[in-house]
Amino acid sequence: MIGTLRDLRDDSRPVIIGAGLAGLLTALRLAPMPVVVLAGAPLGQGAASAWSQGGLAAAVGPDDSPALHLQDTLAAGDGLCAPGVAARIVAEGPNVVARLLALGVGFDHDAGLLRLGLEAAHSRRRIVHAADATGAAIMQPLVAAVRRSPSVLVLEGVQARRLIVSDNAVQGVVVAKGDHAIALRSGQVVLATGGVGGLFTHTTNPRGAIGLGLAMAARAGAELADMEFVQFHPTALDIGADPMPLVSEAVRGEGATLIDEVGIRFMAGHGRAELEPRDIVARALWRHLQLGHRVFLDARAALGPRFAWRFPGITAACRRAGIDPVSDPIPVRPAAHFHMGGVATDAGGRSSVEGLWAAGEVACTGLHGANRLASNSLLEAVAMAGWVADGVAGTIRTTAALIEAPQPLVPPDAALVRPILSAAAGVLRIGDALAQSADQLAALIKGDGAASDPALVAWMIVTAAQRRTESRGSHFRTDHPAHVTGAAAQSHIQRQEPGWAMARVA
Repeated sequence: MIGTLRDLRDDSRPVIIGAGLAGLLTALRLAPMPVVVLAGAPLGQGAASAWSQGGLAAAVGPDDSPALHLQDTLAAGDGLCAPGVAARIVAEGPNVVARLLALGVGFDHDAGLLRLGLEAAHSRRRIVHAADATGAAIMQPLVAAVRRSPSVLVLEGVQARRLIVSDNAVQGVVVAKGDHAIALRSGQVVLATGGVGGLFTHTTNPRGAIGLGLAMAARAGAELADMEFVQFHPTALDIGADPMPLVSEAVRGEGATLIDEVGIRFMAGHGRAELEPRDIVARALWRHLQLGHRVFLDARAALGPRFAWRFPGITAACRRAGIDPVSDPIPVRPAAHFHMGGVATDAGGRSSVEGLWAAGEVACTGLHGANRLASNSLLEAVAMAGWVADGVAGTIRTTAALIEAPQPLVPPDAALVRPILSAAAGVLRIGDALAQSADQLAALIKGDGAASDPALVAWMIVTAAQRRTESRGSHFRTDHPAHVTGAAAQSHIQRQEPGWAMARVA
């Protein structure tokens, strides 16, 4: 149900920050335990979950198995996945699909069986989808269920700004609605705030995805991991839109090819060509653009008139820009799409701060490693939401009796950060640019200005990228282009007063 700040009479409720897939499912799984969900936008709007096109990866086909799914996940992760965590999550795939079907999600079927798509780096057709609007198809019944639930109090237009922590334990959350800020007392907080794509000039994410959950966690002393690994989707629709519409990887799974302005298929001869892992395709595409070419996704031969039936959302986006994908190549370019790094958690979503959990893109569970396998993100969000809910329900914490009234905080704005981060930490990176951007971002972090929190997240990304003097997965250093033997370890960063400290751990 929808409420207001005045409804917060019970200060013992867990607080879930974020109203996307991971946050809402955590809230529903906790029922009938009363919980508060903080939604920065009206419920069902603003969450990147609803923008997901391709689908959800799960080993449900007759020729598939969790073992094969795990094998593909580990290969895409380029040596940096946590195998135990990855095995647990991919094994949950069939249960995740069953759970969503029970919720009323309308996945595509053919003759009574789930219709499965193919995406890059998958060895089997295992992408469960709803045309090219899978995220929206999942979120609609989920939002409806939350609205009906008497145990879930949703506060719309309320933004979490700081975690209140004492002795490495959560005590509450500072929240703001307009110019009004209050402190909510809670010993159980779940971060489900999404990713960081909005910190980049070109992104497929909502512009509000600027990593505020990561900033809150970092300022609270939580450990963060793998911040350097940002996945750039190779095929964002290049029509000057901001954010950029996505052209799903499933289009390439159906046989579409990448060509340049003279029709050369420049991915030919690269392993599985257009179905290589995203990092490989994105770099090849980026390099071709840097040589002065234009790049297009050509589905004319593979799909032709079937394009509009299989991908109605992409067709509509193209046609609004004067492009008919049935008869025209689609102009594309890489754009920031998903963050593999985040709040370091254990297999149950617990962070290094007592009483703080993380789920969805804001978390770094170890599933994705250095390069997320396509469509594993929705799988992770649903699976981890259940395990986070179990952890919250099984934990009893008391909080301090009194919390001081918070000081007003300037609303965050990433405008100053985007050009700095994009220039240094894009598809290709080099040490000198990373070092220069770290200095520029450090200057913006000081104080509590509008750029402070976005700059903190960007600083952690470039600092981690600067420290990783090798190339792995989505992180490619032109001055260190090779893997380094023995470097397959997560990077970790954590606040240590009076500043910040980073150490690479085995």
